[in-house]
Amino acid sequence: MRTYIRENIFAVPFCEVVTNSSNRNLNAVSIIKWKKFSLLLIFMFIHCFSQETVTGHITDDSGADLNSVIVINMSSDQKVYSNSMGMFSIEAAPNDELRFVRADFRRVSVIVPAGGFNAQLLITLIPIPKEIEEVKVVKKPTGDLETDSRLAAKVNKGEIVQEAIGLPQPVGKMREKPAEVKQVLLPILLGGLDVQGAYDLISGKARRQKRQYRYDDLQEHIAWVRNRVDNEYFTKAGIPEERISEFIQYSFEMKPQVRTYVKARNLSGVLLRMEETIPAYLERLKHKKLQE
Repeated sequence: MRTYIRENIFAVPFCEVVTNSSNRNLNAVSIIKWKKFSLLLIFMFIHCFSQETVTGHITDDSGADLNSVIVINMSSDQKVYSNSMGMFSIEAAPNDELRFVRADFRRVSVIVPAGGFNAQLLITLIPIPKEIEEVKVVKKPTGDLETDSRLAAKVNKGEIVQEAIGLPQPVGKMREKPAEVKQVLLPILLGGLDVQGAYDLISGKARRQKRQYRYDDLQEHIAWVRNRVDNEYFTKAGIPEERISEFIQYSFEMKPQVRTYVKARNLSGVLLRMEETIPAYLERLKHKKLQE
């Protein structure tokens, strides 16, 4: 007597259907990720090769030419200065922000249009109104830096009140954290993709954020010094009043310890290190005048 075993003819085909369906889903996900990455690469290519040279003329509200105006491309971090006739030239791409900065004038920003500028760019800077200061009896410098720094320092009534009543000082700043390269690349290596982070890096948003934060911190530190030291302290050293902020920034770059003392709120240390940079800065001014 023979015995027959019936095989399940549907078992193998069913496994093949499940396997093929999974493979198709994986392929679809991979294609979607690749398309997103390709779009980002195309955007970066367009951004890099669409720059043009923007030229212009800078004056004040009376029509007088303004020289030594800092022109900053906030996207590329490129900086140029206007010449003695108020003319400037800088590379820029569509949608880049051009910022015009000069001491004692209101800051001006211009966005480069998609089609570029059809004619020369005309920029007018408005002076910041100055209050007439009251007449003060100023004591003569003694030659002792610690004593002179106290004479030059301005009284900050707000800080005195805070210290008297024990108010805590603010810690840190509320800022959006810029995307970092390693934070974007690591998920890609693990099979994921941070689309927003990758876009911020490629479009330059993360770079602009970092640059803006550095600029804001610099202006805050310059203001901290100017709010505590009278202008006469600088002008007696030979620094023109309209170049005081420029000199403070110069001292930050030449002597990084100056900025360290600013962060520590040590005014005597700031003035001590800052005075070491005065001779080099005055020599620089002399050469600049000869070139003009």
